[in-house]
Amino acid sequence: MVLSYLYCFLAGYVGLVVSLYMVSFVVPRAAFVARILAAYLSLIICALYGVFASIVLRLVGEQGISQWACGRSFKHVMRLTTGVTFEIDDPKNILGTTRPAVFVGNHQTELDVLMLGCLFPKYCSVTAKASLRNTPFLGWFMSLSGSIFLDRKNTKGARDAMAGAASQIRERRQSVYMFPEGTRSYAKDPILLPFKKGAFHLAVQAGVPIIPCVVANYSHVLWIKGLVFNSGSIPVKVLDPIPTTGLTAADVDELTRTTRELMLKELVALTEKVQGRPMAVPATINTT
Repeated sequence: MVLSYLYCFLAGYVGLVVSLYMVSFVVPRAAFVARILAAYLSLIICALYGVFASIVLRLVGEQGISQWACGRSFKHVMRLTTGVTFEIDDPKNILGTTRPAVFVGNHQTELDVLMLGCLFPKYCSVTAKASLRNTPFLGWFMSLSGSIFLDRKNTKGARDAMAGAASQIRERRQSVYMFPEGTRSYAKDPILLPFKKGAFHLAVQAGVPIIPCVVANYSHVLWIKGLVFNSGSIPVKVLDPIPTTGLTAADVDELTRTTRELMLKELVALTEKVQGRPMAVPATINTT
């Protein structure tokens, strides 16, 4: 009986998405709803696959590639269901040869989950608050897939909170991906919000390089405020690693500032190229 209801729900859901895609030829805004629904269905399917893959990979001793495996499935499913993908520009194969490292990138919308699916190298994971570890389903998946947990309980700041995570990175040789802006910008033009310093404290404490990954502004593909969601390919540029060997906490402010300036310059140039229009470089915003 349950399976019958599930089948009817999925059939109706898919039928609605297909219908909306067809209507979009007459009513373009219908494509926004169609792709939103298709994206959520894709995410659910790949999350279920991710739990199964994490269990199997953990049993065979390859826990470190669980998030890579789940992300790649999302990449292919989303290309099929929405026509959206991210193209990675990494001519030096930094993603495949630099490990461990702290990857940092700009954060625009929920679509960045797909960006991670396209970009994620093997033996890389996201970071998460330690309090999520025991959360049903989400916490279980994160634990199974080798997420790096940050424990802010009873700590005085970013430096203390990163100490345990730095040890995990060194011991597991597991890279992490972080969004130093801390939240999504939802910006129509290329901007970077102020950077938080946690990722940079983590890299310095672990003694691993920072690898900036810059995603072109993709408001021409997804702009939620304008109800825009089109198919398209979005470029991502992987920049050269920034070494942290010999740096201390005293260097974190400067490291954060210079990394942000480097990424902002590349963000503007990359967006100009993909959108075919000149972009003004935003005024410098202090990090926090």
